[in-house]
Amino acid sequence: MKKIAIFASGSGSNAENIARFFKERENLNIECIYSNKNDAYVLQRAHNLLIPSKVFTKNDFYFSDIILNDLKNREVDLIVLAGFLWLVPQNLIDNFPIINIHPALLPKYGGKGMYGDNVHKAVVANGEKESGITIHYVNDKYDDGQIIFQAKCEVLPTDTADDVAKKVHQLEYRYFPEIIEKVVLSL
Repeated sequence: MKKIAIFASGSGSNAENIARFFKERENLNIECIYSNKNDAYVLQRAHNLLIPSKVFTKNDFYFSDIILNDLKNREVDLIVLAGFLWLVPQNLIDNFPIINIHPALLPKYGGKGMYGDNVHKAVVANGEKESGITIHYVNDKYDDGQIIFQAKCEVLPTDTADDVAKKVHQLEYRYFPEIIEKVVLSL
């Protein structure tokens, strides 16, 4: 059985969507949901879905092997970032394949501070005709890893940042679990 760990910092709607997608799979399991915020709603979602969760501090993540050892003890095959906002430390990058979803068509609108509404506002402000999602491998820079998959949506001149966000979320929910499954089964 392949085991997936999900890292999230906020609401966790993508994490829940992924967990529901894999719920009936016999060959895949969401092993644990990790968060860097003890009040993140993703932890409630994990509880509701009967998935173990773990909260960690900046010190745990960047200056120790606590998270690395926990992932190894759980025999995790793949780490998935689903709305996780911290740069991943080298000890995790060196030991696990890690993928992330970004709410834009990289390389546009990537990098530190480019997440969520910040991205959608920039897309609208710059008059882009399309946006979308990028699923990519994680390296030691924000939104810089090898691209695995992209999907596009049209941005109309009348669209607000909220309109773009809704279109992008639909793409995330549709494609992210499928791409995760392909990646983890190829390991």
